[in-house]
Amino acid sequence: MFKAYIIDDEILSRNLLIRMLQRYCPEIQVSGQASSVEEGLSGITKHSPDIVFLDIQMNGETGFDLLNRLPEINFALIFTTAFDKYAIKAFRFNAIDYLLKPIATDELTEAVNKVKQRALQAESASKIYIEQLYHEITNPQKTHDKIAIPTAEGFLVIPVKEIVYCHANSNYTEFYLIDKKCLLSSYTLKQYDEMLTPQSFFRTHRSYLINLAHVKMYRKGDGGEIVMSNGHEIELAKTHKDEFMHLLNIRE
Repeated sequence: MFKAYIIDDEILSRNLLIRMLQRYCPEIQVSGQASSVEEGLSGITKHSPDIVFLDIQMNGETGFDLLNRLPEINFALIFTTAFDKYAIKAFRFNAIDYLLKPIATDELTEAVNKVKQRALQAESASKIYIEQLYHEITNPQKTHDKIAIPTAEGFLVIPVKEIVYCHANSNYTEFYLIDKKCLLSSYTLKQYDEMLTPQSFFRTHRSYLINLAHVKMYRKGDGGEIVMSNGHEIELAKTHKDEFMHLLNIRE
């Protein structure tokens, strides 16, 4: 069993989450709940939860206020939030689990499963990630220069400019880097498409997302092939050809 603690200023939200956990995640036992930062701090000390479900906006306070007052974060953290899509992108860049209100059943079970798979590694809620997340949410137009990649061991933070391309592998994503390393992420390519396309990445094919800064050559064809800086050849779908040619100002 995993002990969970819920911090949210809306009692209806807390009760709904409790019912959902009881029905769909029976291995999660809710040991307590709180409606404010002060109550949350006391509850975390008293119950020592394995997982904390934390709301961000609470009666003039924020979940970040609570986290900044903790001497350490030794629990898995899942934010519950009603933030818009720009803030959600910041969560994804930092590889911190979140649930967008109203909470969907499949997203809840997926977040809980990730926690179990990571064996409650403290890295999932490190101070570094929290501080970076806070600054990115308060500056939604900020360009991200680093991204946290969730791996089997925890998280690896890499500069975005070192990504040559991403490749879909079932529900996982393979990252090919400039040092010829390959990382496997538990996020889908669709999620990375949403995060990285605004930063000069391009979806050449349903299975590939490339960094335009690493394009070395284009070979003509029905759709054509793109040669990347690491020498790998990437298929360009015919339906995406015109957009790619326009982005790189290429004329046949």
